[in-house]
Order: sequence, then structure tokens, then C-alpha cells
Amino acid sequence: MTFVIIGCLLAYLLGSIPFSVWIGKTFYGIDVREHGSGNAGATNTLRVLGKKTGFTVLFLDSLKGFLAANVALLLPLGIDTPLLNYQMLFGMMAVVGHIYPVFANFKGGKGIATLLGLVIALSWKVSLICMLTFVLVVWLTKYISVGSMLTCILSPLYVFAIHGNEMLFIYFCIGIAIMVIYTHRSNLKRLMSGTENKFTFKPKTV
Repeated sequence: MTFVIIGCLLAYLLGSIPFSVWIGKTFYGIDVREHGSGNAGATNTLRVLGKKTGFTVLFLDSLKGFLAANVALLLPLGIDTPLLNYQMLFGMMAVVGHIYPVFANFKGGKGIATLLGLVIALSWKVSLICMLTFVLVVWLTKYISVGSMLTCILSPLYVFAIHGNEMLFIYFCIGIAIMVIYTHRSNLKRLMSGTENKFTFKPKTV
């Protein structure tokens, strides 16, 4: 149990690293949370600071989820519980850290990039299908929020198709979908009112 607590703490602290905030302040003198959607995630960074910085933050935020899940490989957790269970637990702690980062006054992003890294660690096949779904939906709708939510909603079906007997993995993805819809509730309001920003590579003036 002690090592599980240590793993959760390490994963949360890893997820709490606010790359978008630190990079924005260090290299641009800008807190991305004060511009655009006010979100400290890769999408808002892309809009506010441009492609280079946005994709850098996307990679780093994804890496947080991937590394957090693999903390389970470094700790002597025993064999009573499947490794996948610990990877899901630690990965989700990183996502929580990204959404509520202790290093950025608990005001972070929505966790999509960190979730991507987590899913890559759990199943590269599921992550590949999820990425293709996301790209296709965003290409068709021009809304990143729609791509994020729809991909997460479909993810349990992808897990069932590829890992049919991993019921906990399926339930985990259902939980992820519910969480992502919750973190995107402001986007849903804007979508319904027709005021949601469409995706563009062109950075906004700040």
C-alpha cells in the first residue's frame, strides 16, 4: 500500500507540471490562462502561441501521462493486482494533476493530451484508433472539443473490439468519457449557443 501511495503522489506531481504556463511565461512573457479560452492546455497554447509551441506542449503533456502510467513498472507493487490496474490508477492521477496542478494554483488544462499519453501506455492499438478518430472528427467539424469528447465516448467500444476481456479497461474508458464531458461543460454551452471557437493554426493576437 505504501508504494501505491508513493506512485499516486509521484504521478500527480508529474501531471501537475504546467508546461504551457511555464513555457508561455518563460519565452513569451504570457500566461496562456489569461488569453484565448483561459485553458492551460495544448489547444489553447496552439491558438495563443502558435504551432511550434502548441505542439511542443502537446508532446510534453502527453509524455506526462505516458510516464505516470509507467511509474508502475518502477515500484515493487507485488503481483496480487494486475499491472494494468496500477497503470490506469497512476495515469489518472497524472490527469488529475494536469487539471488541478499544484504548481499552477490548481488551474490547469482539460487533460486530453495527458489522457492520450496514458492510453498510449495502456494500448498503442487503442491510442492509434483514438488519434485517427480525433483527427477525422476535428477535420470534419473544425471543433477540437467535439473531437475530444466524441473520441472519449467511442473509446470503450475500441477497447472492447481490441481487448474484449479487459472489462476494467472498458469501465475505465467509460469513466474517462464522463470526466471529459464534465471538463468540457463550458465548451458544450458554447457549442449550443454557436459561440465555440473553430480550430485554426493561426495564433490570436495577445
